[in-house]
Amino acid sequence: MSTFSLALRLAGLLLALACGVATAGERATPREARAFFDQAVKYLQANGPEKSWAAFSNRKGPFVKKDLYVYVIDRQGTYIANGASPEALVGMNVLDSVDASGTPLFRHMIAVTEKQTEARIRYVWLNRKTNHVEPKNAWLHREGDYILGVGYYSPHATALDAQKLLGDAVAFAIKNGMSVATKAFNETKGAFVRDDLYVFAVNLDSGKFEAHGVNPAWTGTDALSLHDVEGHALIQDMIDQAKSKGTGVVDYVWRNPVTNAVERKRSFIQRVDNSLLGVGYYLD
Repeated sequence: MSTFSLALRLAGLLLALACGVATAGERATPREARAFFDQAVKYLQANGPEKSWAAFSNRKGPFVKKDLYVYVIDRQGTYIANGASPEALVGMNVLDSVDASGTPLFRHMIAVTEKQTEARIRYVWLNRKTNHVEPKNAWLHREGDYILGVGYYSPHATALDAQKLLGDAVAFAIKNGMSVATKAFNETKGAFVRDDLYVFAVNLDSGKFEAHGVNPAWTGTDALSLHDVEGHALIQDMIDQAKSKGTGVVDYVWRNPVTNAVERKRSFIQRVDNSLLGVGYYLD
C-alpha cells in the first residue's frame, strides 16, 4: 500500500469516529491534555502493558475524555492501543502515514523519542469537529519499546477572549498594585496564561518589560527595540497609544508559541499607573 493510500485510509478511519470520542464543543485545553497524558503515563507505569493497553482501548473508560484519547504504537509503527477506534486501528501499521502537510508523523514520533523518554511534537491534522485542517500537538512518552501519545488541537483564542483576559489583568493590577500583579503575570502556569493568550507589561518611562507571561526572562529587558518581522516598532506604538489615550489596539506579525508559526497578531493594551498591560491574539 502506498504512503498516500495508507494516509487516506487512516484519515478515513479517524473520521469514522464521528461523535464516538466527544460531542461538539468539548475541545480539551492544553492543560487538560497534559494532565490526561500524565494520568496515562502513571497508569502504564503502575499497571504494566497488558492491563494498560486494554484500558487505553476502552472507548467508554477513563482514558477517553472530551476530544482526548490515548494511543500507543510500537517502534515498528504498529498501533498497540487506541482509544478513538480500537477495533479499526489496533494492529494496523501506520509507519508510513503522513499528516496533512506530508510529514511522516509516526516516523517522527519514533525518532524524537529515540534518545529521550518524553517529547512534544506539532503537526497538522483534520479536525472532525470543524472539518478543517488544524495545528495539533501531541505529548509523547516512551516506555521500553512502546510510545504513548495524547494529542490536542492548538487553541485559537478570539478577540473577546483577549479582551476578557486584559480586563481581568487590569482589575487585578488596580486591586493589588503592579508589584504584586507583575509577579502573577510572570507565572507561566498561572491564571494569566490561558491557552495561546498571556499578559505582558511594559514600563512607560523605561520602555522595559515588567512582565511577560510566556517569556518571564524578558522582565527588565528593553522592549522598545522589539520589531516584528515587517519592521514595525510595535512596543513604541503601544507606548504612544497608552500615553496619549490610555488604551489602544496594535496590529503586527509575531511567532505563535503554540503553533510555532509566524502569524498576524492584534494586541489590546491599557494603561495602569505608569505601566501598560497588553494581551494579544492571533488573527490567522
